[in-house]
Formats: sequence, structure tokens, C-alpha cells
Amino acid sequence: MAVSCRDDHRGWSEAESRDDFRVVLVRRGRFRRMATGTAADIDPTLAYIGLPGEEERFAHPAGGDVCTSITLTPALWQTITSDTAGITSGTLYVDGRVDLVHRRLLRAAEVGDIDYALTEQLVKLISGVRPKTTSAADRAVVAAAREAILEGHPATQGLFPLAESLGVSPYRLSRAFTREMGVSLTRYRNRVRVAHALERLEGGEAHLGLLAADLGFADQAHLTRTLREHVGHTPTALQHLLGTAKAPRS
Repeated sequence: MAVSCRDDHRGWSEAESRDDFRVVLVRRGRFRRMATGTAADIDPTLAYIGLPGEEERFAHPAGGDVCTSITLTPALWQTITSDTAGITSGTLYVDGRVDLVHRRLLRAAEVGDIDYALTEQLVKLISGVRPKTTSAADRAVVAAAREAILEGHPATQGLFPLAESLGVSPYRLSRAFTREMGVSLTRYRNRVRVAHALERLEGGEAHLGLLAADLGFADQAHLTRTLREHVGHTPTALQHLLGTAKAPRS
């Protein structure tokens, strides 16, 4: 189910709860979610799992967003995962390959031809949830670092300037980020750039050199290497997978 929110309220919404299991992935934009007393910033790099009866609140300080909510009844969830008691609510890192699968699934739905293999890959997200072991203070530092990267703050060009801007040591920032997110700062920064690249390619961007320059890559070859590393495909291949490749001129 596609969910669009155009609200820009910064405060928390009224508490709400649902009676299904769901995995919610962001296609565009970001928002905040409060559940079990913990707030999380949700964006294309971070999905969340919601549980039946769980009380949730939402805020949209950065504007609207577009999400995909994959919902399952408790019985269907147990059929797919062979487990209900072991699943915990929480966030999970969404890498470039899952982002691409998400976008391809949505495109397939538009034409009514969903490849079950795509859905199968998304279901694998469930097993990716891991309990967080970082302290509240370190979680705040990681959240601030993610915000800076998502906003393209100049300090995010390097570990040392980013740590200085956040008032922590580079060692603490690096260690806390990897522990909380499961990936290094460098890989996360590239992951965000990959998300922007997928968005542009999906929108029909044809000038790969311009795309590379806009996203801060050294050149088109650097863009190509990074995309291949994160999603397993070159920009040209992605244009075909996303259905935006230009037809050859006759």
C-alpha cells in the first residue's frame, strides 16, 4: 500500500495503533516515529517494523513523504516467518539493493506484473532487525550525523569536520555510528548519494556526467563504481530496470 503524507507538523500526532504486522519503507522524504518510548528518524535509508497493538505517534518536521507499507495479518506473518514471538519492533537499515527492489516492486505494481521474487527479497527485511546497543547519548549523536548527511551539510565531507561540528571525537562518532546503523559513516554517506541517484534515474535523468557532478562524485566513473558496489548495476542498467532508458533513435 502506498502512503503519501503532505503534512508538515513538527509536533507529535495523536497516538494510534493497528492490528497487523507491517514493514514500512520510505520512497521519498522523511518523518519521525515514536514507539515504545523511542523516537526514530525514518527515511529511505531506514525502514521500520510495526507490531499489532503497538502505540505509535508521528511527526513531519521536514515536510511530506511517500512510503510503502507492506502489511500482513498475524497469521500470514507467522506463515511467512515461522515466528511471531521473536520479532521485535524497531528500525532496520535499508541498503541500496533493497532500495532498488522496492522501486522495481512499485513499478511492477503499476503494470500489474509483480515478480514474486521481488516480494521475496523484501520479506527478507524482517530478518534484518537487530536490537540497538548504543546509549541514548550516542543515539542522539548518530541521529545528528544522519541529519547532517541527509541535508548535505558541508561538514559531512570528512569524518573530522563532521565530528567537530557535532562536538564529539572522531573515534566516538565512528564507533557509535557503526554500532547503531550497522554500516560505517563512509558507506552510509555513499548510500544516501545512491538514493539520490536512484531517484534521479527513476525520474528520467539521462546526463550521467551531470548527475555525478550534482551528487559530489569525482566523475561519471566514480558514480558508476559506487552504484555497482551498492546495487549491483551500472547507471545504464538501472535505467533499463527502472523503465527510464531512452529508446534508440532509428
